[in-house]
Amino acid sequence: MSDERKLQVLRAIVQDYVATSEPVGSKALLERHQLGVSAATVRNDMAALEDEGLIAAPHTSAGRIPTDAGYRLFVDRLSQIKPLSKAERNAIEQFLVRSVDLDDVLSRTVRLLSSLTGQAAVVQYPSLSTATVRHVELVPRTADRLTLVVILSTGRVEQRVIDLGTTLDDTQVDELINDLRGGLNEHTVGLRRAPASAALLTWSAQLETGQNSARSRVVESVAAVLAEEREDRVLLGGTANLVRSGGDFALSLGPLLDALEEHMVLLRLLSHEVGEAANDGVAVRIGAENTIRGLAATSIVTTSYDSDSMASLGVLGPTRMDYPSTMAAVRAVARYVADLIDN
Repeated sequence: MSDERKLQVLRAIVQDYVATSEPVGSKALLERHQLGVSAATVRNDMAALEDEGLIAAPHTSAGRIPTDAGYRLFVDRLSQIKPLSKAERNAIEQFLVRSVDLDDVLSRTVRLLSSLTGQAAVVQYPSLSTATVRHVELVPRTADRLTLVVILSTGRVEQRVIDLGTTLDDTQVDELINDLRGGLNEHTVGLRRAPASAALLTWSAQLETGQNSARSRVVESVAAVLAEEREDRVLLGGTANLVRSGGDFALSLGPLLDALEEHMVLLRLLSHEVGEAANDGVAVRIGAENTIRGLAATSIVTTSYDSDSMASLGVLGPTRMDYPSTMAAVRAVARYVADLIDN
């Protein structure tokens, strides 16, 4: 019996079951696919696939459905991820290029992934602990306050109001900003947040006090902002798609939706994939491969989009998933997001 032919039969069963959600029989396979063999041969191949645990009968029906192991073999044997069409790539680019900042990029990414795949989408913010400072700017606000703008390598822009502790006229404010702008960037650009904060505190200790106390106050305020500890963040969207696919989950949707409400669960979903990607940088975890309670009937397709912080994005849905199209969409969107952040 040919292993290649059995794989062809398995591939046909996966494709038909994903398309119809109905168990697939030998007759349907012969009608829909050019297998080039007899009905008896197809039945024998299906029996062998069942013996190997790659397909199973959900009930007394003559049809069969893929098991987790069957989906895994199907995914592992994908020679390459089929690229999206030019129209699809243009649509992704046009939707994301309108973003105004990092928050908008990732918010649009969640909506886009959910729409493209028909699954729930998850996007992890780039880790602020690994981000480096790209630029620091001070902007006049009032006679006793400045606006601090910090641009990070992840594309994130942070703004804070700095209290000068004294009142200055417009000329003094301009002089203060001009006096500090170069030094702030000299001591921070290219450094991660914590080292940049430490460098500013060292510089502040060297500054003159007295009439120039506002200088030290500003530098120390910038250092405090850079030293802030931030929790890793994730965005989740498209959970309504899971409800529409409720019949695909062996258990009720309750445990699944409960799990997805937990912030740390979402981070674990994405962090588990780092280093596991085998298909053009895209990782797939299927069914029981997900050890998190409530996710045993789901598949997760993810990839990293930021190499510095290993931030990832992906989609989650039932194991009855169009894997090739989903993997292609995840990979393509990740590449566009990476380009936007880098630029």
